[in-house]
Amino acid sequence: MIPKRERLIGAGTLWLILGIASALMLGHAEEAVADDAARPNILFCMADDWGWPHAGAYGDEVVRTPVFDRIAQEGVLFEKAFAPAPSCSPCRSAVITGQHFYRLGPAANLWGALPASEPNFLFLLRESGYEIGHYSKSWGPGSYEDGGYTEPPCGPGMPFKAFLDNRDPKKPFCFWYGSGLPHRPYKPGQGAKSGIDPAAVAVPDFLPDNEVVRNDIADYYHFVERWDRLVGNAVKMLKKRGEFENTVIVVTGDHGMPFPRSKTNLYDYGVRVPLAVRWGRRIKPGRKVTDFVSLTDFAPTLLELGGVDAPEAMTAESLVPILADPGSGRIDPARDSVVCGRERHTVSQGFPSIAGYPSRSIRTDRWLLILNLAPDRWPAGVPEGSTHPRGRHSDCDGPSKLFMVDHRDAAAVGRYYDLCYAKRPAVELYDCDADPYQIKSLADEPGHAEIAAALRARLTSYLARTGDPRFTDADVLFDAYPCDAPPYMKKVNAAIAAFRDSQGE
Repeated sequence: MIPKRERLIGAGTLWLILGIASALMLGHAEEAVADDAARPNILFCMADDWGWPHAGAYGDEVVRTPVFDRIAQEGVLFEKAFAPAPSCSPCRSAVITGQHFYRLGPAANLWGALPASEPNFLFLLRESGYEIGHYSKSWGPGSYEDGGYTEPPCGPGMPFKAFLDNRDPKKPFCFWYGSGLPHRPYKPGQGAKSGIDPAAVAVPDFLPDNEVVRNDIADYYHFVERWDRLVGNAVKMLKKRGEFENTVIVVTGDHGMPFPRSKTNLYDYGVRVPLAVRWGRRIKPGRKVTDFVSLTDFAPTLLELGGVDAPEAMTAESLVPILADPGSGRIDPARDSVVCGRERHTVSQGFPSIAGYPSRSIRTDRWLLILNLAPDRWPAGVPEGSTHPRGRHSDCDGPSKLFMVDHRDAAAVGRYYDLCYAKRPAVELYDCDADPYQIKSLADEPGHAEIAAALRARLTSYLARTGDPRFTDADVLFDAYPCDAPPYMKKVNAAIAAFRDSQGE
């Protein structure tokens, strides 16, 4: 949302207002008064590589996500939720700190280090009396020790059942429930064996429609369904312990699906994510909201629900007013856009470079503008000479990629290969109403220069105000930060350092 608005109400006061107003709305005023002193538990569920619109609640008729659909039905379904960056650790770093990834130094890159000097909403909740913990993939990948942390950024790691069994029942809790699903690799054919019909899946227009791609999507769906069942297991544990109704449950993914022109890209299939929030005692069920929200908004949101003031360093905005509102559609007219971006994913530009593919975007209801800040580079990595074990176009992997690479000279495939892997112009502009898959850029088309200029001015002004080094006078160090990916990057970093020494750098 642009711009950031002033916080006019303290966190504790706003939480109290939310509790009373929502309970009145649901006809439970007496319960709200009785529960004034009881802060909610928080279960934050984040999948790995699960993108919009792959859930039944969004109209996908093939993938089976009954748990997510039920959470959405009993709470709020967000139609326009976006990851701040289409890469794992940059997104997760931004979520934890409530800030744009580009403000976080080395954490802007995959396999970077999260600075312990930045605010951490889980630690702030712990300081206020919450018990915290995480399961499976939470923050990462990267080295939290290199950022100054002496423990995992999401607290102790353990299965959710063990956490519930050992927690102090007199304290509220905040638990980051993670998973490596539906991240690759997949065993080919698992989707079909589980009952998913590859012929029925929806193939995005930027991918070739063939048996390889359809089976690849079916395998991805299989792991989406497994993720949904994991969330269901956690819900059952809450119900068994009588904690379900007073637990804020958030279910989302860290970015788009792991396919070409999706993950690591700023198109909708790279940064738009499923999101549903349920809190039985406070949130009116059955709502669908079209406000633009960023996953970074959850740091100030969960702090407010826990009665903690958000630090000024957080650039994100609390979702508490939206959660408290009984309506659907656009709740806050000011939430009419979202800003996303990326720096380095894998080390993919070719030896000796460890540069990324810097880009920024602004998405409104109708338009998507992307600024590719180094258009001479390859958006998914070099076609030859990569230092990454995946080889060419190493920001992407999987059968769909390999099919396009192997058949890129075929007339029926070349167009898709170019969409996913060819170099891109400095400015891209898409009419998302007419072109929902964002395939035909209008940036150079007659009649669109004024729109592109207005969006660009809005985006760059926001980036400058929020401290993006690429749009301020600060040093731009993203391409210089080391990559901690073991074990191959140790050899790559050493080779790069030796090369630079030999050149007198």
